[in-house]
Amino acid sequence: MILEGMNDHWNTSLQGATRQKLDAFAKLRGRSVRPGQFWDVVIITAADDRQRAAYELQVAEKLQRKELPLGLPYHVFADPPGPKIGNGGSTLYSLQQIQNKYGDKVRGFRVILIHAGGYSQRLPSASALGKIFTALPLGEPLYQMLELKLAMYIDFPSRMQPGVLVTCADDIELYSVKGGGAVAFDRPGFTALAHPSTLSTGTAHGVFVLEPAEGTEPGDLEYRSCRRFLHKPSVQEMHSSGAVCSRAAGTGAGGQWAGRPEFVYTDSTYYVDPDTAGRLLGLLAEIGPLGCEIDAYGDFLQALGSGATSAYTKNTTNVTKEERNLVEVRGKIFDLLEGTPLNVILLNNSKFYHIGTTQEYLFHLTGDPNLRAELGLLSDAFSVCPADASKNPAVCIIHSVLHPACTVGLGSVIEYSRLGPNVTVGGNTVISSCWIEGDFNVPSDAFIHSLSLSVNRATFFVTIAFAVGDNLKQSVPSVSGIGQLQFYGRSLLECLGLWGLSVQDLQFSGDTSCLSLWTAKIFPLCCDLKSSFKLSLNMITSLQGRSSFTFPEDVKLFSLQEALQCKDLEEMLKFRKELHRDISEEKLKQS
Repeated sequence: MILEGMNDHWNTSLQGATRQKLDAFAKLRGRSVRPGQFWDVVIITAADDRQRAAYELQVAEKLQRKELPLGLPYHVFADPPGPKIGNGGSTLYSLQQIQNKYGDKVRGFRVILIHAGGYSQRLPSASALGKIFTALPLGEPLYQMLELKLAMYIDFPSRMQPGVLVTCADDIELYSVKGGGAVAFDRPGFTALAHPSTLSTGTAHGVFVLEPAEGTEPGDLEYRSCRRFLHKPSVQEMHSSGAVCSRAAGTGAGGQWAGRPEFVYTDSTYYVDPDTAGRLLGLLAEIGPLGCEIDAYGDFLQALGSGATSAYTKNTTNVTKEERNLVEVRGKIFDLLEGTPLNVILLNNSKFYHIGTTQEYLFHLTGDPNLRAELGLLSDAFSVCPADASKNPAVCIIHSVLHPACTVGLGSVIEYSRLGPNVTVGGNTVISSCWIEGDFNVPSDAFIHSLSLSVNRATFFVTIAFAVGDNLKQSVPSVSGIGQLQFYGRSLLECLGLWGLSVQDLQFSGDTSCLSLWTAKIFPLCCDLKSSFKLSLNMITSLQGRSSFTFPEDVKLFSLQEALQCKDLEEMLKFRKELHRDISEEKLKQS
């Protein structure tokens, strides 16, 4: 979600402002913060208790290594068992959790709530450890998304009244304000950040319909009132509702709108004041256990503003699964929030980057010169790797050890892995948590990720391998439809034939009325990490050459969904610690 065509001055200003935030956060890492200097409470949401335990372990290790500010609580709250409740439901339950824990004192807290639940089916390398712990080629110690989110919002707590800031784990917002201006959250109701975006971008996000301006010249930072909030609107709806903005040449921040007559303001992060948060908490008490998915943006923000209507409560176009009480719950939310102000902070010198899919991940880390310059991303982040890879902006190596004789293709990302000599990795490929030893050619456009599993109290390994563009969410209702599922350029039915399996041999985990690549049991369980990689690589290379591949006799096959249920987080983190030790020793030798 990037408004293309920005001039060099804009990129330079974003780079400078971002560097200031990163430097300010670096001074707080590993130090106890003073009241008002940082957040009073940091909350991370999780999909279930299993994910909560994984997140808590990783946060604890970060605190032990002094990678985060100290002296404040970091809470991980899991959604309750039962139906999916969405990030809106997670928001309500998180408010309930901190109310139960701190009582009325919470009204004086400045809280950041980061939505990180879900299993990242569009970026599976983040599935096991969580997308909030996705590594970035930045910082020393290495940043993950958690550190970056906290760094980018480093200025907010000191300029924010008590309340809750709601954000998501898989996006990055960069902004700059001339003349030392600052974002302040000090108004009642909701206050949302807004970013200028193309109309096509607006169709996949929330769009603000602003009240008329008071005639002041627009600058980098504007405080406005919002009449309506549109959730994933069509271009026609944006025009008819008055959401489309335009600026004459030479106006606005740096004249960057010259030659661009139309744009909209899209959403990212928002603030809720204590009174409004208390009313939402009361709503949860009234409704009782949620039985449907609530959207923290579409269902909350559409109820706000002077022009809001209840029509959206019956519109289920963007709902993946409509539960029977969804319309009723939406109606209650609208009745509760109707008339609540929606303040908007226009960040006219800003960019919003989403890193929630494999394609976005590869592009932003290897192909996007703007984000690289603005954020200061590296080609070689805390790694030992060949010189040509460490200097190539189209390659990204993160926390890995690569033999000098291995080769990495353009547009590829290697993270938390070991690659020996005679290993060649094709272009546009992700290698994550793998150990590759031997004479291997990894194809282009591949996604390969190894997981450690605990099965019957023993340690095993599974390596999942897909094409970068495979749709793991696509599902069919029965086995007769598996020919519609595409795996590495072939129908899953054709793959079975090349692997010596029949349709009867194929099994799925989880809900048998919803069959997908996510639940297909096709990945072999192995006793060691290197063999696991080799077997799964042979699976996908057989599809490229239409050559046969035979699974070892009596091998047990796992789905990605099943592997995540058995993941051995301690073993995965142990592998990373061993990499850390070897990288540190090598860098000490070099110095």
